[in-house]
Order: sequence, then structure tokens, then C-alpha cells
Amino acid sequence: QYPEWLQTHRESLPPEQFEKYQEQHSVMGKICEQFEAETPADSEATQKARFEVVLDLMQQLQDLGHPPKELAGEMVSIPSPRFEPEPKVLEFCIKMSSKGNGADGKTDLANGSLSSSPEEMSAAEEGRETSSGIEVEASDLSLSLTGDDGGPNRASTGSRGTDTESSGEDKDSDSMEDTGHYSINDENQVHDRSEEEEEEEEEEEEHPRRRVQRKRANRDQDSSDDERALEDWVSSETSALPRPRWQALPALRERELGSSARFVYEACGARVFVQRFRLQHGLEGHTGCVNTLHFNQRGTWLASGSDDLKVVVWDWVRRQPVLDFESGHKSNVFQAKFLPNSGDSTLAMCARDGQVRVAELSATQCCKNTKRVAQHKGASHKLALEPDSPCTFLSAGEDAVVFTIDLRQDRPASKLVVTKEKEKKVGLYTIYVNPANTHQFAVGGRDQFVRIYDQRKIDENENNGVLKKFCPHHLVNSESKANITCLVYSHDGTELLASYNDEDIYLFNSSHSDGAQYVKRYKGHRNNATVKGVNFYGPKSEFVVSGSDCGHIFLWEKSSCQIVQFMEGDKGGVVNCLEPHPHLPVLATSGLDHDVKIWAPTAETSTELTGLKDVIKKNKRERDEDSLHHTDLFDSHMLWFLMHHLRQRRHHR
Repeated sequence: QYPEWLQTHRESLPPEQFEKYQEQHSVMGKICEQFEAETPADSEATQKARFEVVLDLMQQLQDLGHPPKELAGEMVSIPSPRFEPEPKVLEFCIKMSSKGNGADGKTDLANGSLSSSPEEMSAAEEGRETSSGIEVEASDLSLSLTGDDGGPNRASTGSRGTDTESSGEDKDSDSMEDTGHYSINDENQVHDRSEEEEEEEEEEEEHPRRRVQRKRANRDQDSSDDERALEDWVSSETSALPRPRWQALPALRERELGSSARFVYEACGARVFVQRFRLQHGLEGHTGCVNTLHFNQRGTWLASGSDDLKVVVWDWVRRQPVLDFESGHKSNVFQAKFLPNSGDSTLAMCARDGQVRVAELSATQCCKNTKRVAQHKGASHKLALEPDSPCTFLSAGEDAVVFTIDLRQDRPASKLVVTKEKEKKVGLYTIYVNPANTHQFAVGGRDQFVRIYDQRKIDENENNGVLKKFCPHHLVNSESKANITCLVYSHDGTELLASYNDEDIYLFNSSHSDGAQYVKRYKGHRNNATVKGVNFYGPKSEFVVSGSDCGHIFLWEKSSCQIVQFMEGDKGGVVNCLEPHPHLPVLATSGLDHDVKIWAPTAETSTELTGLKDVIKKNKRERDEDSLHHTDLFDSHMLWFLMHHLRQRRHHR
């Protein structure tokens, strides 16, 4: 109706006003075109780009002021016959325009909706919006565009809306001056105008109240919509599981008939056993948080390291320590690992003090000595063992350096590479050697990229020595400070799992080309407070296991990305370490508590995932709230370190 109205009023409108209305009509048409251009196949990047365009157009429309008074009501009640808004993009734009601005004034697209990308919205979520919801949202959009919510254009709106009346008054006053007469009708008109002004003043007094009511209603509507969307998202993450590949009864029958020589191997990777995990016992001996766990090759011993600077080697079945010794480190022990094929006589360790040390154990169950073999200029969180080598391993530190350490050399440590992004060093939190190709190793740390290197081909003048790197595409140019706290290769080296702080866990195909997108994504946990671990579970890496800031252990089926087990793993609030047994269906875990917990599938029935939905909702809300502040992972680590230091001092008093 806009063109018809403009044609009718062309002669009566001032030229500038007519041009402004024409421009308004043009901008509205462009907004409609953006809505109409949307298709379900649009990528996340396309959706975000379209939203940015719509946001700019809406700003232009607001700058142009109020539309013609006669059309304002029609815009709300009568949709254009050619404009049928898509519920998804309309809801997305309205919510984002009202809530999506961060502290820097830029739109925070990452927090605009509960799903991480439009492609990942569940069918239930997409079908949730009803036609009445669309009408309400459309009305709110029109009200915001027309300025009826009392925005900054309010005063100018009134003046523009009375242009025609004022021009009529000017004509009357001219005729009065010409004749020199004063008419009773003029007096009545003045009286009527004064009454109208009083009514307008009363309406203006009521406007703030209506605005408050409308804002409250909008907030209630938004929170209700968010709650429904969150419920839909949680339901999609906890939906029914597909039929398990391994069935107990057929497998037992095959074993009886002698047709299955790998019964135990297959059973260890079966969902039915994972779903029956139950806490067996705890191993108590440390006086600080337990930061590292590692089984020896035979699976008979378990090494643990702690903030108390001690390393304990456990006979985990008998629940007794085989030996414990002072590590020689000056600050929190972050990793202690048995070197393979060493007869369980050598342990490699690293810590917050940046030292990499080696402990020599004797057959008489004591530690002969520990010695420093490398020194980082920052904390060293992880070591990477070569599967068959008793003498060589790698270390990574927050100084961005990767050392290769060969215990046969007089000077064991040599610098392998300094991890950089362009000219900036990238501090490292994690490192892992590819078990199928020990020349290759992957690192992760204080940026969003998983980097793979080949020890034979490192040339720091060419791509900083990187063979290839991966990153979830929505994090490549993200302003959020994404960090990788842990990464690990699968049993055959074909897959690479990476856990991001205050983000999800992503699975990459290690054979894909440089820059390839992730292939699976695992959601529901929370990784913020500490350097959280992640691991595969099962002889063929059938499951993904991670701790969480909520104190729970999450197990996802790798293929379906569904949560299959959920256990309370730490009373102190955070689970950091998860170590699967090399041969048995057993899992060792640790966190802020001072003990090690052993889990095994001994429950008579599958564990009920009681409280899972509530925990997932809580984790999601907290993550969304924290993402607005862009907390740096280093700051989080320091905060936790100070808190636990103070708690320990209070305890010793």
C-alpha cells in the first residue's frame, strides 16, 4: 500500500518528506527480500551475513523516522501478500537485535541461539514456532521500527505526524490577517486544540507505564522462548539411542560355539557395559588435588601425581600403594607416565614449575632417584610417549616449545619446534603422538587450532613448520578466546579428539586435508575452571569420555554423539583426569578431590541418567553467561590455583 499512498499524497507532501518516505519504502523492500531469500540449506556463514544485512537495514529504517501515520497500523495488521516471513530467521533477527550486542558494541553471534549453528537445530526446535508466535514477533518488530516504543525518534514523530494539520492552521491564520475578523469557530478550534493537547499529555504520561509493561511482557516472552528452546536442545542431546552393535546373548552363544576368539575385546567396547559403570572404590594417599593418572602396559599398576608434589604407584586392585616418592618438582605435578617397554622402571614427569623429570624405580619398590632432563620457561602440562620407545618422549609447555627427549643422550632435551601463529607464540597445554605414525604429533593450547607436525619435515620458515591444522569453522575467526585444553589420537591414529574450554568436544579425521571441518561434536559438559582432560574409551575408541566443572563424568557414544553414561565423579566439583585401563572395562578418574576413583561395569542394570537434563541445562546457562565476559583460560587457572591454595592453608590450620 505504500506506493499507492505516496502517489495520492505526492502533491501535498513537502519534497524532502516525500523522498524520505520513498526511501523508507525502498529499505522495507530490501528487508523483505532478505527474508524471502532464506532457504533451509543456508550455511551458518550465509545466515550470519544475511542477519548483518538485515540489522543494517533496520538501523537505516529507524534513522529515517516514523512512516506515514495512516500506514503505521496497516503495517502491523496486514502483511504484504508477497512477504511470508520464515519463522527461523524472523525469530533469530528479533532476538539477536535485542540481545546480541556485546561489551564492544558488536553483535555477538555466537550467543544468539542455543544451537551452535542453524544446521544443528533439531526438527523439534524448528517446528516449535507457531503462527501466533510469528504474529507476535512481527508486531514487536513493526512496533520497534515505527518508534511506538518511545525511542529516540518519538519527538520528531509527533512533529512529522502533524505536518498536514499545521499547514492547515497556517492557511487559517493567513485568512484571518487578510480580513481582520475573529471568528467564534476559530475560538472553538483553539479550545478543541487545547483539549487535544491535554489528552496527548495524559497519553504521554501513560506511555512510560505501557513501555514498562511491554518490555516486561517481551522479557517474559523471551525467557519463555529461551526455556522452550533449551528444553528442545536438551531433548535432542538425550534422545533415544540407536540399537547397539554388540549384543550380549548372541556374543556368548558364539563364544560357546568357538566362533568368536575376541569376546573380551569386543565386550570391553560394548555400550551395555559402559551403561553399568559403578564406583568400585577410591585410592586414598594424596593430600592435594590429583592431576594425572596412568596405567602401566600390563594394567597392573596405576601412577598418580598431585599438588602435594608426590607421585604414588598403586596396586589398584588391592587398593594399596606399591610405592610413593617425592617427585623433585617445586610446584603442582601435572603428568606422570610409565615409559613403555621399560619394565615399569622409569617414570617421566612434568609440572607447573616447567621441569621435565625422570624417576628411576627399583625392583625393591623404591625410587632410586629423580633427575631433571628438560626445563620449560612456563608450566609444562603434558608429555607424549612413543608407543614402543623406552627412551624417547616429547614435552610441551606454555612457553610454546616442544622438546624431544632422548634419555640415551648426555644432553637429553633438544628443541623440536616453537609453536607460532604468524609471529606470535602459542602457549601449549597438550601434546600427543600419533600411535600409527610416531613421526607425527599433535599439539593444542592457547588458541583455537589443532596443529599436526611431522618431526622429519619441520621447517619453521614454511608455515611455521606445521603439516596441517584443524579448527571448527565457527571458531576460526571467533572473537571468543577459544583454547584447547586436551587432545588425543584414537587407537589407530585416524581420528583426533580435542576439548575446547567453555566450548564443546570436537572429533577430526586426522587424514583430512589442512583446514578440514570437524566430523563429530559432543555436548553437555562444562570445561572452564581447569585444564580439562578428554579421552577415548574402548579398544577401538568406541566412546568419548570427559570430566566436567559440574563434578560429573560424561561418556558419549562416538558414532551417535549421544550421552550413554553420566556419573558423579568428584565432590570437590571438577573432574580433570580420565584414564581407561589398557585391557579391561575399567576407568580411573580424579579431580579436585584428593583420591583416585576406580569405576567398573558391576551394576545389575543400566544406570538411570537421573538429573542429566538439569545438569546439562545448568552447564549450558553458565557457559552462555560466562561467554559474555570472554574469561581468559589463564585467568581461570590462576583463580582456581589461588582458591585451592587458600583452602589448603585453611585446612592445615
